[in-house]
Amino acid sequence: MDKFPMTPEGLARLEDELRRLKIDERPAVIRAIAAAREHGDLSENAEYHAARERQGFIEGRVAELEDIVSRAEVIDASKLSGDVVRFGATVMLADLDTDAETNYRVVGSHEADIAEGRISITSPLGRALIGKTIGDTVEVSTPRGFKAYEVVKVSYK
Repeated sequence: MDKFPMTPEGLARLEDELRRLKIDERPAVIRAIAAAREHGDLSENAEYHAARERQGFIEGRVAELEDIVSRAEVIDASKLSGDVVRFGATVMLADLDTDAETNYRVVGSHEADIAEGRISITSPLGRALIGKTIGDTVEVSTPRGFKAYEVVKVSYK
């Protein structure tokens, strides 16, 4: 059984979602199913079918989250330091074409969110960054072709 590397914050987010699904969403959908059943014929009851579909989604997500949480290997990056990019590092990259600077944090695949600046360690950019130091360049294949970045700063929070 494989372990999933994860930051403490990422694990907390998943545990919060799991708790919300079990405490809030699951009972609410059960009440919705009970209410829909009272309306009579279930074969043509859209509310009932929608509630059952929602219940299936919730139960599937609960099972998925329980599996991920049980196999999480928490790595606390705040205890790390240095100029080498490792799991949990926040890396400032300079685009060599535009000189635009962007910050990314290298995290586990289950907590990655590019809009929040968190990239997966298994993504092409995440894999390319591991082991690099300040001043190194990385080249990554993107849908628009190859992009080159320079590592400007590495920090661990």
